Amino acid sequence: MEFGVLGPVEARLDGQDIDLGHARQRCVLAILLVDANQTLSLDQLADRVWGERQPDRASGTLRSYLSRLRTALSVTTGCALVRRSGGYALLIDEDAIDLHRFRRLLAEARSSASDEHAAGLFAEALALWRGEPFAGLDTLWLAEVRDAVRAEHFAAVLDHNDIRLRRGEHAALLTELARHADRHPLDERLAGQLMLAHYRAGRQADALQHYQRIRRRLAEDLGTDPCAALQRLHQHILTADRALALPAATGSTAPVPRQLPAAPALFTGRAAELAALSTTLGTSGDAARHAVTIAVVGGTGGIGKTALALHWAHQNLARFPDGQLYVNLRGFDPAGEPVPSSAAVHGFLIALGVAAEGIPADADAQAALYRSLVADRRMLVVLDNALDTAQVLPLLPGSPSCAVLVTSRGQLPGLVTNLGARVLPLDVLSAAEAEQLLTARLGPDRVAAEPEATAELLGHCAGFPLALSIAAGRAALQPGMPLAALAEELRETATRLRALDTGDLHASLRAVFSWSHAALDTDVATAFQLLGLAPGPDISLPAAASLIGTASAHTRELLRDLERVSLVHQHAPERYRVHDLVRLYAAERAAAEQAPQDRQAALRRLVDHYLHTAYHGEQVLGSHGRQLDLDPPARGCAPTRLTDEPAALAWFTAEHPHLLAVQRLAAQHGWHTAAWQLAWAQEGFHWRRSHLRDHLAVWQVGLDATRALGDATAQAWAHQCLGHAHTRLGGHAEALHHLDRALALTEQVNDVPGHAGTHLTLTMAHAARGDDQRALDHAQQALRLFRTLGNQVWEAHALNLAGRHHARLGQYDAAHAACTEALALFRRHQHRFGEAATLDSLGFLAHASGAHAAALEHYQQALALRREVGATYQLADTLYRLGEAHAAQAEHGLARVRWQQALDLYRAQHRAVEADQARRRLAELDERTDRGRAR
Repeated sequence: MEFGVLGPVEARLDGQDIDLGHARQRCVLAILLVDANQTLSLDQLADRVWGERQPDRASGTLRSYLSRLRTALSVTTGCALVRRSGGYALLIDEDAIDLHRFRRLLAEARSSASDEHAAGLFAEALALWRGEPFAGLDTLWLAEVRDAVRAEHFAAVLDHNDIRLRRGEHAALLTELARHADRHPLDERLAGQLMLAHYRAGRQADALQHYQRIRRRLAEDLGTDPCAALQRLHQHILTADRALALPAATGSTAPVPRQLPAAPALFTGRAAELAALSTTLGTSGDAARHAVTIAVVGGTGGIGKTALALHWAHQNLARFPDGQLYVNLRGFDPAGEPVPSSAAVHGFLIALGVAAEGIPADADAQAALYRSLVADRRMLVVLDNALDTAQVLPLLPGSPSCAVLVTSRGQLPGLVTNLGARVLPLDVLSAAEAEQLLTARLGPDRVAAEPEATAELLGHCAGFPLALSIAAGRAALQPGMPLAALAEELRETATRLRALDTGDLHASLRAVFSWSHAALDTDVATAFQLLGLAPGPDISLPAAASLIGTASAHTRELLRDLERVSLVHQHAPERYRVHDLVRLYAAERAAAEQAPQDRQAALRRLVDHYLHTAYHGEQVLGSHGRQLDLDPPARGCAPTRLTDEPAALAWFTAEHPHLLAVQRLAAQHGWHTAAWQLAWAQEGFHWRRSHLRDHLAVWQVGLDATRALGDATAQAWAHQCLGHAHTRLGGHAEALHHLDRALALTEQVNDVPGHAGTHLTLTMAHAARGDDQRALDHAQQALRLFRTLGNQVWEAHALNLAGRHHARLGQYDAAHAACTEALALFRRHQHRFGEAATLDSLGFLAHASGAHAAALEHYQQALALRREVGATYQLADTLYRLGEAHAAQAEHGLARVRWQQALDLYRAQHRAVEADQARRRLAELDERTDRGRAR
């Protein structure tokens, strides 16, 4: 079975075409062929097939296409269209697809040391083209891929031209080069090839004339001069420089060094990074540059820097016909000290043909001789595992014809600042790339046989290339071992690094991480170890300062030192991420090197940082009518001060997963007071942003903590909040159980504010059950108690709820009086959250009493305020009721918009009952529309 996309999309079996169906169906196959052996979700397929103009039931249509394609392809055993947990994949030998065969041939050609062999490979690759790629198919995604493939084709043509010119085929090339030059009149590399072919064919005047033609065109179209390389070629042609003669005629005996180690086997992914390297280094010597081109691949140990560098270098050998130099500088190596720059230069001089006795004794003289020997030569210099800028500087060529590729765990800022190097930070593999790597190592059959174990293995390795390679290596060495057994071994975080330890210094995560750790100063190492103890996906600078126990300015310096060796990554301003496996290593080192009491003290500072910051944020949001008596923060802890609602909401949003994790941490360490107070401090944020299940979870932890303390007042608060959470989630029996317990406890300890608050929550609990009279009774009891306490904000909350239930019972005058009084109180205290709730109640009252225009006005005001304060949970309800008001005014189009907006929010908030209600309203509108059309 053979597939073609370099022309019309086709499939052939034993020379016979296979019917692939209509254009959309062939488009789906083309997408699967481009990403062969990779899992694509239905969403990805739909986006690539239709873009933003997806039809209704796009998923169903795609499944139909995929089913037909599976049937069409079932005539062969050479490929299989399979369904996986994440979507669909076409499992196939990639050499059966002309695009992938084209790319493989190019990679082999560019890595070949023989021009004759490379020329044959290029010719074979270019012969695969049958016309326009994906001819007859027109989607935005395929258009982008088509453009990229065209660019690959043109680059291959130019590389092939270089080889043919070196082999003396200039006469045969002239016509072809002239045709390409007409199509690409601004391509300076192509222009140089045509000029050289003319010159070697004895047509010096034509060569000079073509130079003047492109010089004028560049000036007119781009306002620029020809690049430095083209200007040098022009000068050489003017002077009939002997350097332009065929290589065989020069008599040169200078060796062409080929020092690159072998290319990594089974290299997968990194398409964006490879493209970035090609952009930076691939045009070295052709661009209008006056300095050497440098790319620095950075990242932590085991992330795949050397593999990427060598893979790219072997793919692009033809770009550097004068040779490739390579040295492992051993900047982070357990086997010994970093390689001195002088030793590396000495090795380069030997490779460049300098006899040992001809090498100067002085290090500066050696470096100068090295630069002279590589001047004007198209060479690639790979400096692997560099320690710092000082080690690299003496190894840099001075000529813009050369390219330098550096790998390092450090950031090498001197190269960036002073020499304009481009840094390419290397991160973990994407989920698709990780799966592709595992599949390449173990084979598609073994991976497909255990999809759940494969997914778990990928999750535990978290995209870390060395971890994936070690796990795949262990599985390959034991072909009879189920992948599920290996996944189970990796499941426990305490033993995961041990499971990824092969005993080989260069193939063990612990060993690789230890090389970076050993290079750290003591205070930086301590900071790294403590970061391994912090829960959550990342950490902010203020939280890290509290954890480490130092001022923010010093903490920033410590983190910067860790960034320099790629142990942490600042992925957003003042937010730092440590890879999961690096974090496990840091925690191991902390357990080995930090005293237990120091680890405990660091975690307590972190807990206090989150508790005190969250408490002040909750005070800003004004959700509680009460204050807590917090213990002072631990020494060395510096909480963040949140000054207004936007700042508080932004902080809670960024730190929400950390707050949940820190509360669990506090409970595990027996810090029970902090555990329940952390639940209290998240109350307002959870309600505003509809984190209902998280709210239930934190108060379950909080209740356990209050019981451990024997604090009846705190227990009552926990029961009340659990009652509220269960009410919102539809657990009415559980809600009443907790609220009855809260009433009893608040009465027992004479907690009047708590007793009033529990009555208010009972109002909502009975309202959720449809018992408006009992809800009103509890609202009025809460109102009396809050008035005795003189708490006007909570008095307003009680008035608002009482007004809403008066309205539900048809008592409109009482409802209007209560809500009007509540609105005045909320506005007096500038309580916008309560003001929005009361405007919503007034809208409900107006709608219920038939004043629909007034209802619309109140709901619009409530909507604006709820958006302003970030109350997304309540926003959905206001949108729904606004739709009701529009419908009552026969504004069915506006009603549809509001109900659809409400439905989207209900779905996002996992509110199934409310979502069903909104769907029914929309369905009723559809029926109305259909009846109108029928008439």
